[in-house]
Amino acid sequence: MAIIWSPSPNFSSRRGRAPTAIVNHITAGNFPGCLSWMKNPAAQASAHYLVTRAGEIYQLVADENAAWHAGIVNKPNWSLYDGTNPNRYTIGIEHENLGGGQLTEAQYQATLWLHKQLIAKYKIPADADHIIGHYRIDSVNRPNCPGASFPWQRLFADLTQPAVNIKIGEQVFQGIIVENRSYAPVKAVMIALRSQYGWDANTNSVIVGANKIPVVIQNGNGYAKINELAAAIGRKVVWDGPSNTATIV
Repeated sequence: MAIIWSPSPNFSSRRGRAPTAIVNHITAGNFPGCLSWMKNPAAQASAHYLVTRAGEIYQLVADENAAWHAGIVNKPNWSLYDGTNPNRYTIGIEHENLGGGQLTEAQYQATLWLHKQLIAKYKIPADADHIIGHYRIDSVNRPNCPGASFPWQRLFADLTQPAVNIKIGEQVFQGIIVENRSYAPVKAVMIALRSQYGWDANTNSVIVGANKIPVVIQNGNGYAKINELAAAIGRKVVWDGPSNTATIV
């Protein structure tokens, strides 16, 4: 998935600290206005990343620097707060939204991908102490950031789920998990099985014979539920729980 570099002047030094946690925010404003505001020196605010409702990811501040996203601390409820400026040891992710915290599916998939990249790069544990909302740092002025509808349960479930392996003959492909359901990469699977398919852009679905199967887009690839995709081409799925592998036969 592409990250669009759109630099903001609103940052400072980490003063030797490394990022150890991710702080999620909501913009309370629409794109592109929210992006422009965080790039305005008068705002005195920024974030490392902005994830739009369309599923685009913008980076405003390099990870090596401290974005100005959570520096004001007011009655925090966060075990990792150490009395210093949290901007110096966190990464801030803003999510485009007017209020309420409800993310679009494209936006959720983008932020899930981004969380995974940051977790892997900085070895950040995927738990409620290391991935938090802004309200955990400022419970007085930011009690609704990122909002009551922010998908915490789904996010932690997806971050801690083991990867799904899709096996066809000797080929193995990487699947994804969405709301505890396993999905297979459509293009890779169909090519491996030498099966014909089409796309319905209006419904974001893959067409296999008389079947129209909903598709989730992640990292620029389309994924469909493994069982539905296999059934549409007259195949079966054999699961191996210990290795979390689905073999299409």
